[in-house]
Amino acid sequence: MSTPSTTLRLLGAIAEVPAASWDALLGRDSTPFLAHAWIDALEASGAAAPETGWTPRHLTLWRGERLVAAAPAWVRADSRGEFVFDWGWAEAAERAGIRYYPKLTVAVPFTPATGERFLVAPGEDRAALETALSLAAVEVARELGLSGVHVLFPTDGQGEALESAGYATRVGLQYHWRNAGYRTWDDFLARFPAKQRANLRRERAAAAKQGIEIRTLRGDEVRALDPDLVHRIYLSTVDKMVWGMRYLNRDFFARILRTVPGVEWVEARREGRVVAGALNVASATRLYGRYWGALEEHPFLHFHVCYYHSIDDCIARGLSVFEPGAGGEHKLSRGFEPAFTRSAHWLADPRLARAVREFLEREAFLLEARVASYRSSTALRPQES
Repeated sequence: MSTPSTTLRLLGAIAEVPAASWDALLGRDSTPFLAHAWIDALEASGAAAPETGWTPRHLTLWRGERLVAAAPAWVRADSRGEFVFDWGWAEAAERAGIRYYPKLTVAVPFTPATGERFLVAPGEDRAALETALSLAAVEVARELGLSGVHVLFPTDGQGEALESAGYATRVGLQYHWRNAGYRTWDDFLARFPAKQRANLRRERAAAAKQGIEIRTLRGDEVRALDPDLVHRIYLSTVDKMVWGMRYLNRDFFARILRTVPGVEWVEARREGRVVAGALNVASATRLYGRYWGALEEHPFLHFHVCYYHSIDDCIARGLSVFEPGAGGEHKLSRGFEPAFTRSAHWLADPRLARAVREFLEREAFLLEARVASYRSSTALRPQES
């Protein structure tokens, strides 16, 4: 398939395109998870591979030998690790005699962070090439006999464009911290009622009283980290969850610690030994919380390592948003605010497509009512000028 002066190529691995060519498509505000090094670490480590249900079929548009647009895409054998839960759709399809798997997913595996899903080189006609990729995804799904295309966590602009192109839109919910121009932690605390301020101070002070020191490692200190330690701390959380899945392996962590710019490690030590940690990734404007774990249990340690320390850090660095990951209504009482996410879905079978659209309309209505309730009961005070 081709668009005017461009040709579509499907890649069986991100390594088939030079890192410099892929990364040239990224902008200042692109998430670090779209970087060639991050996706290559997922594939080369075997975390996102055919054996784990992720078969790479990256969509790339070329003008001659120049890469002008791309989308990270995968043929999926199931829905694990996507964080846009469509198990119910798959079950309904099966009951109706409709094959749901395999499907095509445009996303970053195991990463529920909003970002561009259609990457376009600077100076190119962005709208035209984004449209070309969205249509190419549908054509690829048809040619490969897949049930549909699922674009997960696109930006609002790309989500709206996909809706205009005939995809059904799904709305999701996360909780993000937003920097309202705070100069200090006390500026942030001032927006809470007195009782909440007292609770936050008590939780934040717990680590020091327990003899726990917390700091963030960057650059050479991150590259010198022991990936066995990082992996063990990651597993300490995953293995506690009934639904926990060991998506990532030691080799993945070894690769991103060495190759991905912006990877940070929040380390908690007590009496000289590491007792907990959180792996974050920073862009020019945002901080993303990814993986947390603890080797010892201490009151409020999770809140301090995963939230308070990094909020303080965002204030000091002037970062605009802190996305701590999916889920967690408990974040509302700690200064995080509801944030809508998007996904876009094209389904080949008209019966399933119609049923999914009807479901999504009902789901969006209920979600918006839920968020309105959150905002009326947990809203932060307006910031004083």
